[in-house]
Amino acid sequence: MPDCFEILNKDLAGRIGRLRTPHGVVETPALMPVVNPHLRLIEPADLKRMGTEILITNSYIINQDPELKELAAKKGVHHLLGFEGPIMTDSGAFQLSVYGDIEVLPLEILEFQRSIGSDICVPLDIPTPPDVSRPRAESELSETERRLSEAREFWDDGGPLLAGPIQGSTYPDLRFEAAKRVKEIGFDVCPIGAVVPLMETYRFGDLVDVVASSKKGLGPASPVHLFGAGHPMMFALAAALGCDLFDSAAYALYARQGRYLTTSGTLHLEDLKYLPCCCDVCRNRSPEDLAKDPEKIELLARHNLFVSLAEIRQVRQSIWEGSLWELVERRCRSHPRMLDGLRTLTSHADWIEKLDPASRSTCFYLGPESAKRPEVVRYGSRIDRIELSGRVLVADPGVEVEGFDHVLWFKPPFGPYPKELAETAPLNAEVPAAADEAGVAQALANLKRLMDANPGATFDLRLKEAHRYGSALEEVDGR
Repeated sequence: MPDCFEILNKDLAGRIGRLRTPHGVVETPALMPVVNPHLRLIEPADLKRMGTEILITNSYIINQDPELKELAAKKGVHHLLGFEGPIMTDSGAFQLSVYGDIEVLPLEILEFQRSIGSDICVPLDIPTPPDVSRPRAESELSETERRLSEAREFWDDGGPLLAGPIQGSTYPDLRFEAAKRVKEIGFDVCPIGAVVPLMETYRFGDLVDVVASSKKGLGPASPVHLFGAGHPMMFALAAALGCDLFDSAAYALYARQGRYLTTSGTLHLEDLKYLPCCCDVCRNRSPEDLAKDPEKIELLARHNLFVSLAEIRQVRQSIWEGSLWELVERRCRSHPRMLDGLRTLTSHADWIEKLDPASRSTCFYLGPESAKRPEVVRYGSRIDRIELSGRVLVADPGVEVEGFDHVLWFKPPFGPYPKELAETAPLNAEVPAAADEAGVAQALANLKRLMDANPGATFDLRLKEAHRYGSALEEVDGR
């Protein structure tokens, strides 16, 4: 783990951490509002009062403006922006992705970031977009890795933190290998880059695969920044994958378009009858009042940022209390494409289970995806530790029948369990009265595994809902 990063609490692959920078400690997960030095909708001092702990700005924009460059060189980026907390600076890679070329050399822009007092400096990588040919992805990744190695050799430890971006387009194996290389070279912060096009087109399933592949190569210790992840509806999903820092230009860009952020999606101000929020902007205004206000854009930006910062706090609280999975499910059911992200998350269930703390409070089963949450996966992987012999009864909770050597109760999605453990986690989970197919399938798979581990025992199933289990019961019925 980098010396600058300390993990305090964990849930799923997510964590609450402390990131130490030259201008102070940042609690993660954290949102970094993007501040364009040319277009400030909200002054940085106001951002601080709203709860912002860290900003991000673009060093290339500052470098290319003679007046801003001179001021930053003389007094530093913190004076330029009027913000005394930590500031991260991007290198111009976004402009490179949009325009194809920029007027600065990699080490030149890196040295400029350090000279103006940035807290987290980013080398100029090559942001490879999704779906490009593999030869192009490999070639651009090779150049990015060359630049990262050059940046690390150039860098002196003990001052600003150095970030090492992870590229590789939409090729999971390239992302995995790129992350391993970033880990080997050694960086303080590890951004996952070039994912904005995936978010803009709602390809959350692909985004999950990109992040998971990167995290698997990187390991659990390093702080991870998900570049361009600025919509509050996806913070929980990204945090569950182990992302620690997010940057948002959306709060300002959407405000200019009359768009109103919520944790379940984006609304157009003109379509609203009521403002579904109680922040300072919305509490005493109607949509009509807000639309007519001459400061509408700034007010919308303030609302959008308020919602985003509040969601970060909700994510932290969920990690702290061990309920991040429930928050992820609620957020991902707000949009069909977010649901794609949740379902792809379950395909990485075994990896997440290894990172998730085994001890937690009561969990909630909220839908078929919950059959792959870590508690269920972990229970299934350990059920064969139960040693049985003689006659075994598997029955609904509360059933007591004489004449059996062992009595196990049956509860989807966990399946059979010793009745003595009924009030212990995770078997005290809150589940629907009527189990869904995914929960039943997982429970019966666990039952079969238990039976296979105890071939000398005979099993008697007495389940009221057995008629609903259909073909899923056939694999164990013969035993």
